[in-house]
Amino acid sequence: MSEFTQNYKQRVEKLTNYTIGLIEGKNGLALLKEFQILETSFLPQDIIQAFDNIFEKVKDIEKIKTASNKLFNILYKNLSKLKKYNYPKSSLINYLIEDNTGVKKHLAHTGKNIKLINQKQSNDVLSILIKNFVELEGFTSHYTIIENIIFPAIEKKWGNYQCLKLMWSFHDDIRKNIKKSVEILKTEPFDLQLFNKFSSKVYFNINTIAFREESVLFPVMYETFEKDTFQQMLSQIDELNLQYVNIKPVDKKPEHSSTKEKLIKLSTGEMSLEQIELVFNHLPVDITFVDENEKVKFFSTPRHRIFPRTTGIIGRTVQNCHPHESVEIVNKIINSFKTGEKDVASFWIKMKDNFVLIQYFAVRDKNNNYKGVLEVSQEISEIQKIEGERRLLDW
Repeated sequence: MSEFTQNYKQRVEKLTNYTIGLIEGKNGLALLKEFQILETSFLPQDIIQAFDNIFEKVKDIEKIKTASNKLFNILYKNLSKLKKYNYPKSSLINYLIEDNTGVKKHLAHTGKNIKLINQKQSNDVLSILIKNFVELEGFTSHYTIIENIIFPAIEKKWGNYQCLKLMWSFHDDIRKNIKKSVEILKTEPFDLQLFNKFSSKVYFNINTIAFREESVLFPVMYETFEKDTFQQMLSQIDELNLQYVNIKPVDKKPEHSSTKEKLIKLSTGEMSLEQIELVFNHLPVDITFVDENEKVKFFSTPRHRIFPRTTGIIGRTVQNCHPHESVEIVNKIINSFKTGEKDVASFWIKMKDNFVLIQYFAVRDKNNNYKGVLEVSQEISEIQKIEGERRLLDW
């Protein structure tokens, strides 16, 4: 075993034991000395493996999140001194870093208005702050791209990626706290103390996640991914956008189709592959199919998707397509379908002005064998308004 490998294992063990010690409530200073944290030069790969070890031993993600904040605070100087990469200008990583730079500038500008509202409450400043935080809601597309494009690529490449659970949970915290901040700003009477509480969480988490991306995630990706992978990730952007960066479109290879495409015979007719895809994409719903092995196999691309999807999720385990906090529910739904206990699971949520119905259907063959799950999402606010009748001749 090489000295590097041996040292790597020692470094990972130090980080693992130190962080678990924090979770168990042991004295932080004593832990620093015991595991020589300040005297050791840690690498990004060490942190990624350490969190895999931590998730094996600790199930409470909130405790892991709290300990991770303390850990990164301690490692800040160490990580800040590591090698900086010159990422290609048109790479997805560079676009994401530029987006982080943009949001930091926006936060600095917004911070001046927060200072003003703390000095003297003003309706004009409140209106400006509402706009500031609504703009921050647009920035969360940054995390949507990370979750739908980068996370699937990492899962295919790395053997250890439990740290992604942690990042996704922080992403959701940011989304919730921005939404809550906007809600507080729009509520009368304005609660300054409550606003300061939630807005400070937004600032802390956005800056924390940006640091973890740029100091840990992106460097390890750059060292372990092939050039083709970066190109494939960039080609998946499609309708997704970054708030502070204009992404240069990627030239995609044209799809070749034969004019003499064979028809596929179905039990109730026959259609070409092109026709089948057109039908799926013209249904007024989002469809995603997960097979009996819990792998994502297909999703439709209607003109107005409710939830973003990228081709990177094809072949991905369905549990990895959800935040850690909701995986238990996903497993319960799937298990109830497999056992035959349930055939349908329905949920409905408000998304700004939209009301979305999300349904999961058990897919079974003619012999009633379980073959997977069909997720169907539909915006139903207009449907809810329907009254009376409109017959065909009334059109």
